[in-house]
Amino acid sequence: QVQLVESGGGLVQAGGSLRLSCAASGRILRVNEMGWYRQAPGKQRDLVATITSGGSTSYRDSMKGRFTISRDNAKNTVYLQMNSLKPEDTAVYYCNAHLITTWPHISTDYWGQGTQVTVSS
Repeated sequence: QVQLVESGGGLVQAGGSLRLSCAASGRILRVNEMGWYRQAPGKQRDLVATITSGGSTSYRDSMKGRFTISRDNAKNTVYLQMNSLKPEDTAVYYCNAHLITTWPHISTDYWGQGTQVTVSS
């Protein structure tokens, strides 16, 4: 069993900041790429940012300069620092991890349960 648990979401006023965390645990041999995605009601999940095991990052254009993704490989944890939040950032934010399990020895993707981020005017 593999589990991804997000935390750090909440209610914040426009211009405020939040820091999301996601820890992976379970029968994990190796965690490769990790990322953050978000989904507003009635919409598909959209990419926010990704980070490879080597630390290479990628951001959606609308997040560049405001959001920063990072990770702690020793703790299998990925973070998302969100600054200058806007009402349009309101969504459920999901953690994703591409990993290899100990047994069966396979490569697969896992998703967290999501954490709500609400930005008020």
